[in-house]
Amino acid sequence: MTDMRSLADIQEEFEFLEKDDRHRLIIDLGRSLEAMPDVLKTPATLVRGCQAQVWTYPIRNDDGSLHFLADSTSAITKGIIALVLTIVQDQQPKEILAVDMDEALRPFELQNHLTSNRTGGIPNMIALIRETAGRYTG
Repeated sequence: MTDMRSLADIQEEFEFLEKDDRHRLIIDLGRSLEAMPDVLKTPATLVRGCQAQVWTYPIRNDDGSLHFLADSTSAITKGIIALVLTIVQDQQPKEILAVDMDEALRPFELQNHLTSNRTGGIPNMIALIRETAGRYTG
């Protein structure tokens, strides 16, 4: 991600905005995602259960932390991905497993920005990130 604001900073801005502006903030966050090369957008990196196409690809940094590339065909979904990655990007696998991502995302009221069909994919993406982190622990 090129926009390295903390989740707390994003939440502070989010709380001051009206609903339409909150929606735009989430979309803008998606625009800040690091580009994911098209060659990595394969069936193996596709997150299942998302209405929009979502891909995620983990990279293990030299220090053992995980860096995720991700993309989506939906602007709002891409923004949600950016929020999720703000929580886990470049963290150690054990740190990723220790964080309650659902709780961290709760203040953003994502159900108000996504249809019920789209909200189903977010838990799948979180599960995939957690599964990836689990493969690199112990």
